[in-house]
Amino acid sequence: MAMIGLRGGRHHDDVIIRVAKGHWKKWVPLHTDRWVLDGHDNDTIPDGFILLGFSDNPRLEMVLFVVVSVFYMVTLVGNTTIILLFHLDPHLHTPMYFFLTNLSILDLCFTTSSIPQMLVNLWGPDKTISYLGCAVQLYIFLGLAAAECVLLLVMAFDRYVAVCQPLHYAAIMHPHLCHKLAFLVWATGIFGTLVQSPTTMKLPFCHHHQVDGFVCEVPALIRLACGDTHVNELQISVIGAVFLMGPILLILISYGHIAKAVLAIQSREGRSKAFRTCSSHLAVVFLYYCSATAVYIQPRSHFSQKRGKFLTLFYTVVTPTLNPLIYTLRNKDMKEALQKLFGRDRNRTSSVE
Repeated sequence: MAMIGLRGGRHHDDVIIRVAKGHWKKWVPLHTDRWVLDGHDNDTIPDGFILLGFSDNPRLEMVLFVVVSVFYMVTLVGNTTIILLFHLDPHLHTPMYFFLTNLSILDLCFTTSSIPQMLVNLWGPDKTISYLGCAVQLYIFLGLAAAECVLLLVMAFDRYVAVCQPLHYAAIMHPHLCHKLAFLVWATGIFGTLVQSPTTMKLPFCHHHQVDGFVCEVPALIRLACGDTHVNELQISVIGAVFLMGPILLILISYGHIAKAVLAIQSREGRSKAFRTCSSHLAVVFLYYCSATAVYIQPRSHFSQKRGKFLTLFYTVVTPTLNPLIYTLRNKDMKEALQKLFGRDRNRTSSVE
């Protein structure tokens, strides 16, 4: 962890930062009151980066620290609860909850790869992250984000088969296929990050090394580059089309068929159950895809630069928190599993007493 010391007035401060090997580096201010690393050229690998976030608004940072901390705790508790319920309740051993458990594992890893560093940046004056730490965060963050895009598509396919082919559901969505689809999800995430992350970290970064964001993600690092980034922008646009636009188009097509099938159901209770299950998944899809698409499709666009940090907060902090809430509070099976679990605990407590 780097240590920072401040010296001087507001507009003429120097920052002395101690890096891991015990050497002291000097950071000198730009005319915009932001920090710039002294002594690095564009063609050298930097010691680290400065994650600016909302450093120009300390009060907002304190508010965000509290909000992000609460959301992160809800994410940890909610997703861990879903994973435990799936393993403890045999009634939840179905394809739908198998994929939901994978989504919870993804969200736990996704948030943990970014939020702890974000909280450190929001809490104090130390906004730095090492080059290696930034690279590791980028690889994990991008890989898990790509995997979640594919997983949401797989979950839409599961709902399509359940609603449109109910008599053949058990034969189609057998455990062997479910495990293959889960493997595909994680493999595509690894593929996506191995394609984009190495070229991003090799960009000729500007000497001030100020990342205008909370985490090391591709759009913010592309905007930090001082050289030609057309290849990287084209690459991220293609990756975005494959992992964002492609899946959401297929999801909308599948839900078009699902809507027709739901309207054709004679039973009012059956229609209500199908609508609750599918609307929950559709809400998660739109929350995640819309915010991520706005940032990744055109990383240098005016909208991405001005609203990118808020959108990053949304799909990094808010969406993983809403996933367990949407799937548990609006899902009858999950609520029954929770009641059974707490009822079992009460019975054990009363028997002990």
